Amino acid sequence: MPTTTASAVCTTVGNNILLRLTSGERDVKLKALRELKNQIIGNRTKKLSFLKLGAVPAVAGILSDAVSAVDVADNDENDRIVKDIIVQSAAVLGSFACGFEAGVRAVLDAGADILIQRGCLVEEMPLLKSYMEVVDAGARSLKMIYQSKMAPKYDFLQEENMEFLLSLLNNESENVSGLGASIISHSCKTSLEQKLLFDAGVLKRLTSLLGGSLIQRDASLESIATIFKNNPEVVSQFVGPDTGRTLSCIIEIVKDRFARTRLLASLCLIVIRNASPCYLQDVGIKTKLINNLLELLDDPGRVGDEASFAFSSLIAEKEDMQKLAFEVNGVDKLYNHLQKGSLHPRRFEGILLALADMCSKLECCRSRCLSLQVLKLVVDALAHDSSDVRSAACMCLRSVSRSIKNLSAGSFMNETIVIPLVRLLDDTSTAVQVAALGAISNIVVDFTTRRSTFIRLGGVKLLVQLSKSMDSTIRLNALRALRNLIFLAEDKCKEEIFMELTASLLASLICDPEPSVQEQALALVRNLVDGRINSVEYIFAEDGIILDAVGRQLRIASKAEIEIQGMYVLGNVATGKESHKEAVMDQLLLRAENKAQSCIIKFLQSNDSRLRTAAVWAVLNLTCSSSPGSSGRLVKLHDAGIVSHVKNMVNDPCLDVKLRVKTALEQFNSFDDSLASTSCLQFLTVRAVGELSHVVDPSSKIPCDSISNSCYVYVTDFCVIYSHVANSINSQCL
Repeated sequence: MPTTTASAVCTTVGNNILLRLTSGERDVKLKALRELKNQIIGNRTKKLSFLKLGAVPAVAGILSDAVSAVDVADNDENDRIVKDIIVQSAAVLGSFACGFEAGVRAVLDAGADILIQRGCLVEEMPLLKSYMEVVDAGARSLKMIYQSKMAPKYDFLQEENMEFLLSLLNNESENVSGLGASIISHSCKTSLEQKLLFDAGVLKRLTSLLGGSLIQRDASLESIATIFKNNPEVVSQFVGPDTGRTLSCIIEIVKDRFARTRLLASLCLIVIRNASPCYLQDVGIKTKLINNLLELLDDPGRVGDEASFAFSSLIAEKEDMQKLAFEVNGVDKLYNHLQKGSLHPRRFEGILLALADMCSKLECCRSRCLSLQVLKLVVDALAHDSSDVRSAACMCLRSVSRSIKNLSAGSFMNETIVIPLVRLLDDTSTAVQVAALGAISNIVVDFTTRRSTFIRLGGVKLLVQLSKSMDSTIRLNALRALRNLIFLAEDKCKEEIFMELTASLLASLICDPEPSVQEQALALVRNLVDGRINSVEYIFAEDGIILDAVGRQLRIASKAEIEIQGMYVLGNVATGKESHKEAVMDQLLLRAENKAQSCIIKFLQSNDSRLRTAAVWAVLNLTCSSSPGSSGRLVKLHDAGIVSHVKNMVNDPCLDVKLRVKTALEQFNSFDDSLASTSCLQFLTVRAVGELSHVVDPSSKIPCDSISNSCYVYVTDFCVIYSHVANSINSQCL
């Protein structure tokens, strides 16, 4: 005889159980419910099989009938059976929902969550006082439902809901009070909800549960963190003189013998510190938190998986915490875990993100990563099956590549790194594509001549393709990568990039619906026309379509960053030939429709000193006395009222503007003294390195020269490096 397959057996058993669930005899139903519960507990495959057979609606119907039968039970025996049916039905529905999103959806679609609450937890039901197991069963089931993101959001704004929540928290049963805490953790999302819960006295009740059972303590810590998250007002009211003892209690719980409890206590303290940095400033407490989280990475279960994410939230964007973590060998400990291999994807992702945060600001962390050869493991992770791991690996690579020292040495522009990164530009996950673009944006800021490697491997073609994406985030990051690739690039490299981009595409990106994309497109053009005559010519391709787009954006833009980049583009073009300068004049003096003045006058009067600086640079390059047509342009600028505006800026509060205005006035005066003078005051322009504060230690400086003196400037978010080259270029490391 042919053997019956396991699937067929499962279906037969399932149909048999479902058939008995429809029996008119309560004892038969009860036995079938218990058997169903035993079949599905911890078994996702069987849960799915019974879902397909329609088990959840059937059990929900049994629960509904049992709840309705409570009031009409005519003797103690019937009362007991009804109670047992409610308990078993709730347990089955909770098991379907436990860690199984399809099960949660089925339970919610059947309205079982409302049935469980009405049948097991509403105080008017007579079974509540008679059978505590009914209450516990309902609470456990609802907790499983509220652990899912699919669970319905609880409305704290309704008074009766708040009263019901408080009744749950005040219940002696750890399952019931734990349910109340779970509802808070799941549903409290806004500052208004946090304030309502605080004003209702929920925090006081939660803190009292810290001394309760393990279940109550853990649920309470999670809910407290939820109410505190990003809410300094609630934190300041909680961490006051009257509640300092509670804060000390949470600090003590960090040393608890249970790993999950230690993690939750740490998360609670992290949330308090992130919301209000003035608290928990003690170095000892901060070091204790760091050591505790690094130790929790050794936990083989879920706590170990989540510990690295808590570690990241503790040190992210906090240089002092990153230094402390480095001092206790944080990089080495994270690396040791990476070396173990065969990590769970969640743990792998968390460790990579933790390393990314450690290397985001400190060169010492980046150097340690490179000396430990962490980069090899990170590059291998770029090909991981999990998209989250691939994305985290890109972020880690992005942070490590923020080092000017190693970028200058060409440490990242090699095929071992570039090939897998270029492949990720075609990844099926948008998040991975964006993360890969972030890493590429840093790596292509290469101060050597190795950009050809990236171009040869098809990187430029893919970046240009992504710049046409329907997703504005991808367009933005693709343009940022192209902008950095063209930074200080050789003529051949620029030519290859421009041939892929085309003038028409650049013009359309300059006029993109998203302002952030417009800004990056203009920044790219700013680097493209970097002062050499042949580079300036790019902006005049296809009948000057790019220049027209730049001028149009300058006349209609409302965002200062767009105006700044646009003015630097025109300032660069103004370093070219006479025809180039005249084209810039046409754009600057052209008034927008219904505007009483030209855009450059508006920029000279701007409250943003960066925009005023960019505007004065353009005037400087247009009026350099060595250019044959400068005197005529100066007359036009005078007639347009621009010269008088520049003269009025002689005492500008911004030193950079003030210096540029002084140079401009000297140039103006040189025409008055002698138009035939052969002595040309060398004019300056800028190379701006954008957002390089994470590329180099604050103590590192980049040398530069100006006309009157030699100077050094720190690399900052928008650092200006003066150069004798008459142009402005910029890059933006992430």
